[in-house]
Amino acid sequence: MKFSEIPARAVSTSYRVPYADTDQMGVVYYGNYLTLFERARNELMRSTGFTYDQMEKNGGAMLPVVESHVNYQTPARYDDLLTIAAWVQEAHGVRVKIACVVLRGEEVLAHGYTIHAVCDIRTRRPIRVPDYILSTLADPSTP
Repeated sequence: MKFSEIPARAVSTSYRVPYADTDQMGVVYYGNYLTLFERARNELMRSTGFTYDQMEKNGGAMLPVVESHVNYQTPARYDDLLTIAAWVQEAHGVRVKIACVVLRGEEVLAHGYTIHAVCDIRTRRPIRVPDYILSTLADPSTP
């Protein structure tokens, strides 16, 4: 992925890498990139005025991760100021695919996605992606 491929609808947040996020080699531990993706997904929801908490309490839905994928291009290091961006790449049936990218300036460090099943919070059974989630997050027909 290149910086120029990030869609305009992406929502981003900044994050300064603390020492605790790095491993013995001085780079961000690979598993922490999924935590960065989670930070971006939270900001994606928050930017719409419909947080995860509101979705669960008022909408009766939750979005558990059922698949994740990360492509690592170059490592982030202690004290790097990162930008993490997320956008809805696809939404249909009972699934939502959220793409994420981690940047240092315009340099792509990692990119990937998480796929979420939409589930009824009471029954924990899959449900179709509700219209309020589709309209709140993004137009899934745009790339």
